[in-house]
Amino acid sequence: MEAIAAAVVEGHGGDTAAARRRLLELWASIGVTGDALHRCSLAHHLADLYEDPAQSLAWDIRALDAAAAVTERRVQEHHADLSVAGFYPSLHLNLADCYRRLGSFEAAAEHVDAARGHLHALPRAPYGDMIRGAVEEVAEAVARQDRTPRSSAPGPVSG
Repeated sequence: MEAIAAAVVEGHGGDTAAARRRLLELWASIGVTGDALHRCSLAHHLADLYEDPAQSLAWDIRALDAAAAVTERRVQEHHADLSVAGFYPSLHLNLADCYRRLGSFEAAAEHVDAARGHLHALPRAPYGDMIRGAVEEVAEAVARQDRTPRSSAPGPVSG
């Protein structure tokens, strides 16, 4: 998890290509049957490092698939304040946003609904509020059939 976090920080610092390379190397070492928490976290963060929504979507699907294999016990071993249920709002939000950007509005709406169905697992705190706001932002964009990237979405630093 430390290596994943270090790569994410590198990406947030602007070196998106290096962060992607590091995460892809980690993915290769973890393997598709490796620790589900590591796979979920890595795929979730790697998806944010692609501007192309189709590439992001592939990693977001991997993150959701891995989340289904993460146990509550494993999450608690990593951090006592986390729960698997708390992963799902963000995972579905990211899928909804990718599908929306690709013009697949029905699939996007399904993931907005799924994200809304899991929002109760988030605390009333800045992170939870940010996810709740983003879910509504994506829902509104889906209703308008707007494929424009959200300025508030995580992603590679442009420039």
